[in-house]
Amino acid sequence: MPGDEINFAVKTEILFGIHPVYEALKAGRRIFYDLYITKDTTSRRLKRTITLAEMKKIPVKKITPSKLKMLSGTDTTQRIGAKVSRYPLSEIIEIVNKIKNNAGNPFLLLLDNVVDPHNLGALIRTGTCAGIDAVIITRDRSAPPTPAVSKSSAGALEHVDLALVTNMVNTIRFLKQNGLWIIGMDQNAKRSAFETDLSCPVAIVIGGEEKGIRPLVKRQCDYLVSIPLFGKVDSLNASVAGGVTMYEVFRQRNINAEGDVSMDWGYET
Repeated sequence: MPGDEINFAVKTEILFGIHPVYEALKAGRRIFYDLYITKDTTSRRLKRTITLAEMKKIPVKKITPSKLKMLSGTDTTQRIGAKVSRYPLSEIIEIVNKIKNNAGNPFLLLLDNVVDPHNLGALIRTGTCAGIDAVIITRDRSAPPTPAVSKSSAGALEHVDLALVTNMVNTIRFLKQNGLWIIGMDQNAKRSAFETDLSCPVAIVIGGEEKGIRPLVKRQCDYLVSIPLFGKVDSLNASVAGGVTMYEVFRQRNINAEGDVSMDWGYET
């Protein structure tokens, strides 16, 4: 699939789609070299993007649709693209230091071999809305943070801290040492996500689409939880299951912030 691979030797890439380009402009984390449009438009969303680019003194160039397709590798550009610096990856130590310095309650999303860029984008989009602090994904056998993922995330990728790690097990151990509880999603787990206290400093682990969390990673989790299913289908898409769980974290934290619910974080070994 075009845009699903990342070449770390290349210093620029082509963002495409209204939301990714606009959100990247707002976020200010990438260098913009050129903004491309394929024709004059009355679209309010395109106009505001062009206006913002002009305010930032970014060259706006009109090119043909075929040229934009050639540059981006896709025909789903929504008539806009941008030549930008590569996505700014974070280091795991930077993420931990940042959440330590923030006054809030840490909330991370860990993705273990999620290979579908659409699932990755959807998880990042939902996670950003639910209040995650950062995303951590495996460097190998995972969808990388490409322009296609930014488009699938509706531009949410442009605002989130994301780290690639070689060893998820060691990463989890490091997060535990820094006070986070690790909650793994497992459709066979007997404990429901809705019956688990998720209001503490937490990292939610979601596994790949076919096999779920790998056994070595699963053994590092403090809890394995599932989402109750009552229909005839026996599983949820990874991005849907992740979305439900992340919003359960959001719900519990907002209830607890109002002082309406008190949960005991103790657990049996």
